[in-house]
Amino acid sequence: MNKICTLTIKSILTALVICLSTINVFSQSNNSNSSNFWSQVEFGGGLGLNFGDGFFSGSISPSAVYRFNPYVASGVGLNYSYSSQKDIFKSTVLGGSLIGLFNPYREVQISTEFEQLHVSRNFDNAYVTNRDENYWYPALFIGAGYTSNNVTIGIRYDVLYDNDRSIYSEAWMPFVRFWF
Repeated sequence: MNKICTLTIKSILTALVICLSTINVFSQSNNSNSSNFWSQVEFGGGLGLNFGDGFFSGSISPSAVYRFNPYVASGVGLNYSYSSQKDIFKSTVLGGSLIGLFNPYREVQISTEFEQLHVSRNFDNAYVTNRDENYWYPALFIGAGYTSNNVTIGIRYDVLYDNDRSIYSEAWMPFVRFWF
């Protein structure tokens, strides 16, 4: 197995163990609402659309978290995006993520998110020197934000960022989260 695949498997297992440990620790609390699972679930996500002269890009990323208490939430997300430039390339990205949220104060949110994406890039133009690519890319984000009601605005950093393989242009990214 190559080093990237081994790193990816280790990263997934580590994130899964952390997520399951968090769920186990906080599910032991004595909460009278614990029998009503769905009342503690919050849904959110993102939509994106970008187009121009021969270019199109669209994305959808639904997510759901379980709020263990006012301070801690954990959940999952799905990611899908498609991009194309006429006569040059087509790109599809599909994957999922594990999300952890911590609110030490009502207005402050610390977040972690492990994302595993399958990237498929196909180049159409014979003049483009890039080769078609199909690979898995892991990202591990650590972020901080300001929360007001069901909206959080902040910044996050991908600690596994690889300039040559990442679908993101930089390791630092602003974000806006909506939860309902």
